[in-house]
Amino acid sequence: MPHVDNAIILAAGTSSRFAPLSREHHKAMTVVRGEILIERQIRQLRDAGIADIIIVTGYKAEEFSYLVEDFGVRIIHNPFYMERNNNSSIWMAKDYISNSYICSSDNWFNINPFETEVPSGYYATEFAEGDTNEWCLTVDSRDIITGVSVGGHCQWYMMGHVFWDQNFSSRFLKILSKEYDRPETAAKLWESIYADHLDELELKIRRYEPGVIFEFDSLDELRLFDNSYYVDSHSRILKEVAKKLSAKEMDLREFRPLKGKGTEAVGFSFIYNGIEYNYNYDEGKLIHGRNTCKGN
Repeated sequence: MPHVDNAIILAAGTSSRFAPLSREHHKAMTVVRGEILIERQIRQLRDAGIADIIIVTGYKAEEFSYLVEDFGVRIIHNPFYMERNNNSSIWMAKDYISNSYICSSDNWFNINPFETEVPSGYYATEFAEGDTNEWCLTVDSRDIITGVSVGGHCQWYMMGHVFWDQNFSSRFLKILSKEYDRPETAAKLWESIYADHLDELELKIRRYEPGVIFEFDSLDELRLFDNSYYVDSHSRILKEVAKKLSAKEMDLREFRPLKGKGTEAVGFSFIYNGIEYNYNYDEGKLIHGRNTCKGN
């Protein structure tokens, strides 16, 4: 049974869907139910006996520097986080990847999912009741993943951490080395590259019950999990917006990023009293938009 060598936490992305909070702080630094997301994950890894933790940073990298002294982690900077998807973070960490957990910095685990010994490589999953737009999986009789599709109905879907055993790591990194410099690779998630090579790469499905793994793609989703964000978003921007509208923060909802040319959002939209508004970060300008009420 493979012994876990380390954990690689991917923390380079801009998390634009988490606007406007991700404009002010990295999403991994969000306080959820009294704990900073990435600190909670580091503690869980350490509690499971995994001492070697490598964090791959990019966007707002300076916010992670204290973790070296406070938690003894190692940090690798990914300078390509605005130009490429997360395959570049995997590439930057390639010299450390062996029997490794590959983690997202913004996951919140209700119970500790990590172990020092793991039978084989796997991708964590949850079950979708009904339709879902998540990355859904099909498996064979041995629970090896045989198909990946975006969207499905009543299926197990990718959610949370991954464990790469040595065999998977060496095979995947060999494939990535061949494809990394191709122009079409830059925009791909590492999961997309994996899905393109299922016949060469073996991961099993690992099923988790609902309520174990959480990911908050937007402030609206975070509010459902941590109700304190209805009253206080901890966002200077939202406080200013609410003041301009003579509104309460809890009355602003359905947040969506406004994209520019790159991956980072240039602003966000939201709904207040049935009206959609747009806010531009650089201009600090609030623009009255369409009426979202039925019949208008």
